[in-house]
Amino acid sequence: MHNYAALDNPVWHALQTTHKAFAQGTERVQRYPADTLQFVGCADPLRADLNEILPWTAVGEKMIMIGELPVLPSNWTLLRQLDCIQMICDEPTSVASPDVVQLDNVEEMLALVNLVQPGFFYKHTPLLGTYYGIYQEGQLVAIAGERTKITGLVEVSAVCTHPEFTGRGYAQQLVAHIVNKQVAEGNALYLHFLTNNERARKVYERLGFRDRRPIVFWEIVRNT
Repeated sequence: MHNYAALDNPVWHALQTTHKAFAQGTERVQRYPADTLQFVGCADPLRADLNEILPWTAVGEKMIMIGELPVLPSNWTLLRQLDCIQMICDEPTSVASPDVVQLDNVEEMLALVNLVQPGFFYKHTPLLGTYYGIYQEGQLVAIAGERTKITGLVEVSAVCTHPEFTGRGYAQQLVAHIVNKQVAEGNALYLHFLTNNERARKVYERLGFRDRRPIVFWEIVRNT
């Protein structure tokens, strides 16, 4: 039985389990390394003191919190609220993925993701899991991979297609490949998308994902 309740506070639970080696911070507030992922999680978000993480952050650094947002100390500012839907999947899909290859060129990955979804992918993000792509005439045109991981649960992320190559089913192939690989290994999948992204919803529903809950990504910045 998968511990879906952990997905209410996914960053914290990832840093306590599968991604424990990445954790920086205190017993109550932890983050991923700055060159890996700008995510911070709290054991008890509504009672957390975010300033516990100051020794592991820099002035001007932007961070993301997922789920509940603590009361921000005066030296932190909320920049934006991203309203998302969290979906889960624990069954294989029949969608084929003949064009998918495993990626190892970080510069190619950075270029494509930051073209389509800037601000969520860094030099060492590929260390979190395996990333896959589709090439056309030697050019990487679509990507998807595994980001935060909790025991038995793997997040699908960085689902991006170059604007000149959309509408060809590449995102569906990539996510299907990850789903079938992880389900075969006994894991369930989860992912997040902005509530107004109906195109993404349709892709994920075709692959067997179902809504779990609305969830918010909070982008905050340390001022001093």
